[in-house]
Amino acid sequence: MPIRLTRRSFLFGGIAAAVATRLMVSGVMTASAQTAAPDALFAAVERGDETAVANLLAKGVDVDARNADGATALLVATHQNRVGAARQLILAGADVNAKDRIQDSPYLYAGARGHLEILKLTLAHGADLKSTNRYGGTALIPAAERGHVETVRTLIEAGVAVDHVNNLGWTALLEAILLGDGGERHIAIVKLLLDGGANPSLPDRDGVTPLRHARQRGFLPIVALLTKAGARE
Repeated sequence: MPIRLTRRSFLFGGIAAAVATRLMVSGVMTASAQTAAPDALFAAVERGDETAVANLLAKGVDVDARNADGATALLVATHQNRVGAARQLILAGADVNAKDRIQDSPYLYAGARGHLEILKLTLAHGADLKSTNRYGGTALIPAAERGHVETVRTLIEAGVAVDHVNNLGWTALLEAILLGDGGERHIAIVKLLLDGGANPSLPDRDGVTPLRHARQRGFLPIVALLTKAGARE
């Protein structure tokens, strides 16, 4: 039986096609908006615009989306030590252990750079204390090297292994001596590490001990601390 086309069916078909087209366009626009949202989040974090960050999070932006460097918005906030934005992102569920292309995570970077407030936030929200950077080091090792006394204290109290050895064959104690300046900050860090249970005689891969390194550099207060801790040369 042939299909009979009436004006009513023709008009209905036209309306249906128009609706379908509109839905398709709407779908594309929605997808485009969703794709653009992470870019807006990165831009808001870069500006330090906490209101915009809050609005985007409320709209359901992907909090762990990555930029071209593989970094999340939280890592970008950590790079710039934007504590408020970092707090918003973490409370929204951002992964504090998400690493970028060079193996930095918000937790590791905050520790290495001494961004103490963000570090404490990451520790309170699932930081992996055993995670390591591209040099095979924990957050404690670069913190010790760079003289971040309170960061070192915080990481030791959190339970980071004080005698972890990185790919260079160095512990936090060795880096504090080898790459430190022997000044008050590094003296304080050596004391913190020793009080935290660091092995004062654990040598580098060439068999050179912390005590010998300290003597060679003329770091006499550190020599005294190591000697008191029972270090062997």
